[in-house]
Formats: sequence, structure tokens, C-alpha cells
Amino acid sequence: MRMLASVVRASHEFIGIADLEGNPLFVNEAGRKLVGLRDLDAVRSTRIVDYFASGDQPKLLQEVMPAVRSSGFWQGELRFCNFATGELVPVLYNIFPVHNASGSIAAYGTVTRDLSQSKLAEQRLQHLASIVESTEDAIVSKTPDGIITSWNKGAERVFGYTGEEVIGRSIIVVIPKDRQSEELEILARIKRGERVDHFETARLRKDGSLITVSLTVSPLRNAEGEIIGASKIARDITQQKRSQQQISALAREAEHRSKNLLATVRAIVNLSHSDTAEGLKQAVAGRIQALSNVHSLFADTPWVGADFSAITARELAPYAEAGTARARIDGPSVSLNPDAAQTMAVALHELATNAAKYGCLSAAEGHLELTWRRSDGQLIVRWQEQGGPAVRVPEQRGFGTKVIEHMVAQLGGKAQFQWRPEGLICAITLPAE
Repeated sequence: MRMLASVVRASHEFIGIADLEGNPLFVNEAGRKLVGLRDLDAVRSTRIVDYFASGDQPKLLQEVMPAVRSSGFWQGELRFCNFATGELVPVLYNIFPVHNASGSIAAYGTVTRDLSQSKLAEQRLQHLASIVESTEDAIVSKTPDGIITSWNKGAERVFGYTGEEVIGRSIIVVIPKDRQSEELEILARIKRGERVDHFETARLRKDGSLITVSLTVSPLRNAEGEIIGASKIARDITQQKRSQQQISALAREAEHRSKNLLATVRAIVNLSHSDTAEGLKQAVAGRIQALSNVHSLFADTPWVGADFSAITARELAPYAEAGTARARIDGPSVSLNPDAAQTMAVALHELATNAAKYGCLSAAEGHLELTWRRSDGQLIVRWQEQGGPAVRVPEQRGFGTKVIEHMVAQLGGKAQFQWRPEGLICAITLPAE
């Protein structure tokens, strides 16, 4: 009896005995702690039925006790009420009759287990399972030999296989042949207890397409700490990698364009000249404005280039308004790459500025014709002025002429000027892609 009493006192389970009327005769220390009645007098003055949550009391009286009397045992989940805190505690309730020497039922005994921690653990597991199933990442578990044991919805989305198709098969089903040595190395590291973090590689979808993934692989251990498998999280970073490549390509393109633009500006500055500082300032500002105008066109074509007709419309807009007939513009649609577009924008600016100051556009009756065509992979542009002041052949080339000739020559083209009395003719030939 002493040994039995010692076991009862040491037990962490609720152990109690009640008479046939439901009055407690004995509740061990663990039981009193569970219901929040540390004082023995309080235990004896509280009926066993009052230990239960009010919602469970009818079940105790109408289902549990009749079952105990008829079958001699009942076990199930109920809820105790902790009198000290008011908290409802989930329990696994076991109740059985205690017989006297004559075989009659003299009392009822109960051994009750607190399920709070196990319920909390179950809720955590359910929460974790919900996270695993709802994540966009592939979460897969496998044996130390690489056999798939679990496969979440994310894995179905990433790799295209359902769980039924791959569980029980080797993980190499999603590994390209030229990458299968990676899996051997990963499994070897897992068996050594190591973790693989953010390993970027290629994997194979069910439809045969390759994707780029970031892998994190961790050992799975049992209660004894032995490695029994591995868990793998695979994140599809294919689009992210494509975006990074596009950004890098754009950065290289921007660097290339910036260098070309700066070289063009440097050439403009070096070739510009005026008798006064203000005149030089205006000349440089006008040429840079021409570059700015054409650069605004590049935004419409993601820096592929610009249509020549759009460039001419920008530069000659003041002289080609409806009804003025100062400028006639005609030619097919021709797309110029950024370098050629910049050159022609500056060339047209120079020609229009010169015409407005000294040529056909400086006289009310003057007009010009700008035409272009494509021939044998070249763009041939013809600028012809008429009706302006009489033109004389200059004794030396002007700085506008030098700018045009220099920039056109840089692209492998040629600019020719004819200084006819009735007006200037400028012919520009450029390689046209």
C-alpha cells in the first residue's frame, strides 16, 4: 500500500476517487493543481461534476456515468475548469468503478491526463501543415537515399507533378542529367549533418522545361537525433533571374548610350565656334537641344531607335506648319538606330539653323524640300533650299558644316554640299540597318 501511495503522490496525472454521489474522497496533488484547488477542504466541498466545464456536465451525467455502470469503463476527451484561473483545460478522462470486498461498486476512480500541451502541439502542427500547403515554394522531404516521401502543393506548382506521381520515386525525376552529380553531393552533406543554404541551380519540370531554383536542404532527425532524411525548400527564381539579366543588359546598354552621347556632346563642343561667348553658348545649347529632342523619341521604342520622319517633324516643326508651305517633307518610314538618329537630328538642326539665318528660311518667299529614300542598305537624304538670298560658295567650311561632316563620317557615311546661287543642296548618305 505504501508503494501504491507513493506512486499516486508522484504521478503527474490527475488521480482521484469519488463516492457514489460524486463527492471527492481523494484527489492527488497533481489533480488538485489541475483544477486549481490546492486546499484539501476545498476539494472535499466541491462535487466532481463541478470540475467539468458547464457544457460538458450534461454529457458526464447522461452519457459517461451510465456507460461506466453498464460496461465498467469510459474514456474520452472532456474539459476541466480550473477554479483558480477560470481556464478550460482539455483532458483525457478515464473513469472506472471501484468494488468493495463483496464485489459491489463502492466508489469511482479516475485517472485524467492534461491534454493542453498536446493540443497546443497539435494546433502548431496543423498551423505548420497549413503553411507548408499554402506556400508558393516547393517543400519536399526525402529519405537519405533521395526517395521522395512528401510533396506539397507548392511543389506541384513549381515542378508540374502531383504528389501521387512522385512520392516513392527518386528526386532525380526533377534533376537534369547534367546536374545529377549535385544531388549526390547534397545527400552526402546531409548525411554528415550539414545544411545547404540558397544553392542556385537548374531543375526540370514535368513538361521538360528548365527552371532556375534556389535550394535550401536540411537534415531530418528522429527523437534520438539520428538523420532519417532531408527536407528541401525549392524557390522558383526563373523570372527573378530573367529580370536581373534584363537589368544588367539595360545597364550595359545605358552605359554604351551614355558614352556615345557624351562623345557626341564632346564633338559638338569641340567643333562649335562663335565670335562671342553668348553666340557660342547659343550654338552649343541649340545642338544639345536637338539631341534632347531625339532622345525623347527613344522612350517610345525602348531605345531601339527612332523613325526618321519623327525626327524631321521635330526639327522642322516651326517651318512646316499647316498652310505655311515653307518646308515640304517627303519620304518613307525608316527606323534609325540611336547613333544614326542622334547624328541626323544634329544635322537637321544645323541645316535648319543656317537656313533660318542666311538661307531660304530667312526670306518670306523662301522654302525648302527635304526628301529621303532607301537604296542598297543606305539612307539617302536630300536637303534643297530655294527662294532665299543668293548663295555664294564659302571661302572656308563653316562650323555647322564641320559638325555634320564629322558626325556623319563617324558612322561610315558621307555628307556633300552644293553651294548653288539659287540655294544650298546637302546630300547625306548613311548606312541604314
